[in-house]
Amino acid sequence: MRRSRCFLDISIGGELEGRIVIELYNDVVPKTAENFRALCTGEKGVGPNTGVPLHYKGCCFHRAIKGFMVQGGDISAGDGTGGESIYGLKFEDENFELKHERKGMLSMANSGPNTNGSQFFITTTRTSHLDGKHVVFGKVVKGMGVVRSMEHVATGDADCPASDVIIVDCGEIPEDADDGICNFFKDGDAYPDWPADLNEIPNELSWWMSAVDSIKAFGNEHFKQLSGLENSGTLVDNIRCWGVKKQDYKMALKKYRKALRYLDICWEKEGIDEEKSSALRKAKSQIFTNSAASKLKLGDLKGALVDTDFAIRDGENNAKALFRQGQAYMALNDVDAAAESFKKALQLEPNDAGIKRELNAARKKINERRDREKKQYEKMFKTSDSTSAERFCQRAKEPLSKATDYNLSGLSFLLTCPFTSFFLEFDPELEYGGEFLLGISPFNSSRVRLEAVDAATMINNHQLLSITVQTKPSLVYSPFQAARAVNDDIANSLSPPRKFVDFGHREKREKKDKEEYRYFVSP
Repeated sequence: MRRSRCFLDISIGGELEGRIVIELYNDVVPKTAENFRALCTGEKGVGPNTGVPLHYKGCCFHRAIKGFMVQGGDISAGDGTGGESIYGLKFEDENFELKHERKGMLSMANSGPNTNGSQFFITTTRTSHLDGKHVVFGKVVKGMGVVRSMEHVATGDADCPASDVIIVDCGEIPEDADDGICNFFKDGDAYPDWPADLNEIPNELSWWMSAVDSIKAFGNEHFKQLSGLENSGTLVDNIRCWGVKKQDYKMALKKYRKALRYLDICWEKEGIDEEKSSALRKAKSQIFTNSAASKLKLGDLKGALVDTDFAIRDGENNAKALFRQGQAYMALNDVDAAAESFKKALQLEPNDAGIKRELNAARKKINERRDREKKQYEKMFKTSDSTSAERFCQRAKEPLSKATDYNLSGLSFLLTCPFTSFFLEFDPELEYGGEFLLGISPFNSSRVRLEAVDAATMINNHQLLSITVQTKPSLVYSPFQAARAVNDDIANSLSPPRKFVDFGHREKREKKDKEEYRYFVSP
């Protein structure tokens, strides 16, 4: 007996995800298999018990458990409480010959013995504990990657997906007909979305590298507007004829993810010499850069930063990745980090007008912020102790020539009213020397901030309890020396000068993007 093939086209969150191709065990459980097949085609009309079409089209997957299964097929209620078979509301367990022996097995959901309806589930791992309780009637032959995507959708109460997972189309695949996996999105891309769905798995590294280039090119064309393209080859012609006419950043992102899946297979093949290894790393860096650009367009700023990190890891001289990183930081309003990324990109591409423009924009925002802070703090000083306020204002405008045991230039003092916090901000263009850097010069940090917090009273009463040093983990210097030097300088700036000598406590807190040291001091 020929085993029937059916398909389920799945969307997640309103976006088409892909196709699942299923082979039914008509030869082992013919009644159960026929129920599923007919529900895929919708040929049985309306159910007499529920009054809804006996059809999976438009039905949702209402349950997803990572490392276990995804469940759907409730054609009447949509939440796991309904359903109807083509034989009536329920029908009996046919047999338990087939086992839940691997991922991708299709099995009937039930509420006990002989309560099969229309609900089914697809396993994502071996689930032997279900043997003898649920009737297995089919298996996924293609599209397991789509099932994995469904499995990993965020869920809420009762394991219900937070984003709608819908069967947007379904049916039976005629004998000897194409399963529709290739060119599923009708854009001319002949490669299946998941390498595992290839009818034959080539061994030649060159085939896989060519596939990566082709898929990446489709992503690039989805990202761009074709109206401005010149005819540069058959690939563009193919895309044009398939009707891709406008920017589609979501589809571009899908293509870049797909290209990375194919690229991962390349590393498993023989014949990777130094030249090919370099080419693969370069391709990976480019794909992540393009993926970051797509995420920027879609507003996924943190995702874009992650992709640029991967791009830079495999392409240290990837100026475009640094540029995208800077754009992401700018959108997140981290102008200091953005300026640093743009400066690095400009070092690699000194004549790039776009990088220069973005760097100037970042610097302008930094200057505007400093101007606002100065005006704010100068206004605050007018209500504070005149002697100490004048000394701080003067220090804010003049470079610090020499402190107790370190040398700095361009140091600016900023004080917040009512003087419960204090921090020093250093110009990123400066070079620092002396003990403070432990011999590291010039200093290429975008920003170092030393912050003194938790003053017991106003600073003009000379009471300061702690100094906090915040910096990126990559910076090499002694935070203890920095805090002590800042402490000495604050004390010497007061009127009359004071000396804090006891660093009584120190604690270190590590954060994702910086280290923070806090020193509690007493006069």
